[in-house]
Amino acid sequence: MANSMTDVPLELELACPVCKEFFREPMLLPCEHSICRSCLESSIAVGRKTCPLCRKAFEEDQPRKERTFHMVSESYQRHRHLWAEHRPSEESCRLHLKPLELFCRNDEVPVCVDCSSLHSRHELLPLKDGAQECKKELGFIVKILESRMVAHKKLAYDLDCAGKFIKDQVEMVESQIKAEFERIHEILREEEASRLQALAHEEAQKRAAIDDLIVSTKKDVEALNKLINNLKKEMGNEDLPLTRNFQGLKRGSEWTGNDCTFPDGSLIDVHKHLGALSYKVWLAMKTHVKYYPVLLDPNTTSPWLCLSPDLTTVNESPERLTVPDNSERFEPCVFLLGAEGYTSGKHKWDVIVGDHPKWMVGVCKKSVPRKKKFTVCTTRGVWSLAFSKGVYTVLTPERTELKLQKRPERIRVRLNMDKGEVSFWDGDTQEHLITLTAQFNERIFPIFGPGLQSQPMMLAPGKIAVHTS
Repeated sequence: MANSMTDVPLELELACPVCKEFFREPMLLPCEHSICRSCLESSIAVGRKTCPLCRKAFEEDQPRKERTFHMVSESYQRHRHLWAEHRPSEESCRLHLKPLELFCRNDEVPVCVDCSSLHSRHELLPLKDGAQECKKELGFIVKILESRMVAHKKLAYDLDCAGKFIKDQVEMVESQIKAEFERIHEILREEEASRLQALAHEEAQKRAAIDDLIVSTKKDVEALNKLINNLKKEMGNEDLPLTRNFQGLKRGSEWTGNDCTFPDGSLIDVHKHLGALSYKVWLAMKTHVKYYPVLLDPNTTSPWLCLSPDLTTVNESPERLTVPDNSERFEPCVFLLGAEGYTSGKHKWDVIVGDHPKWMVGVCKKSVPRKKKFTVCTTRGVWSLAFSKGVYTVLTPERTELKLQKRPERIRVRLNMDKGEVSFWDGDTQEHLITLTAQFNERIFPIFGPGLQSQPMMLAPGKIAVHTS
């Protein structure tokens, strides 16, 4: 209940703005503000005829007595003294000044006997019984808060473990990155050595050809020099001997050696070694790299499953792995998702199941349950094909059985987000198995259920095609 008798704002309203005391004979100015008569007279005596609050000027005869304000001020001061003399204790009703002996269940407050008229339609209890009810309800609240505290402590522990797990993940990923780049570097070093060796081989061949040509050309130079000197000598003879030997000299001067030409292809074919070098190296790398349309997401993997370092193979773990209980992870269901989800377009991937005795492959909504068991079917946002005990089953609510002539070793999943279709095929024979339709209204992920089997389920690499124009 509001203690209006001691409200400071009311005291301020009843105080003169000049002397700051309770009004004594308050006078009302034309601006509707009030001051004590004595303060007004003092102000006029010094020639100040303005309101102390709003500074509006007034004439000496304009202020008039404020009787109502005067009565309120005197009444307030009188009751304030009475209130101070009869102030109720914390155990008394502030309205009736009587002991608080009852408890109102409706308003949940203690009241006195006289307050019962104000709570006539409410249920009143003895204060002791009311206190017991309050303790009981507070006990329930304590239990709820304690439960939440336990949950928060568990979350704090899980987050601490997750922080350490992140460090382990980083170390593992760094190691894998370095190993993969070292493998690529080694391939590039081998490719570099091979191309340098090819250059050196061409150099040796063409140098040898040039050297042979140099030797042959020098021999021709000597022969030509000898022939020239012989002709010059004969040209110095007398006319008659020269003319007699002319025909013989002419026949003897015919050159039967090689033509004096620079052979084609004598220089290094630079374009073969440098032309589009990076592209040719990239083409050569194709045989050393693999492309996977889908990779497995370790953050969704059940703790009972183990992934290969390249995230393409999954099988049963010999023991439960120590991994964070993050919201994306499946448990207790032994499932995992692909690393990338889709909202549009066409996608396909092959899963090598071989002679795996029990498996499930397909797609699912992002919102599929992760922390509880659920019935895998299309109505729960999972469109899949399963194999168990020699039977192929489409996991619809009716559990449609497929009769197959040959046991597929590779299952191809085709997802057409735009048409809302998921189809399953024999990846080796291209035989169509079944097509499911749906309205995909959220992100869709590949889902895998390898079961608890030592035999691995593997993702097949996709084909790499290079198109040039």
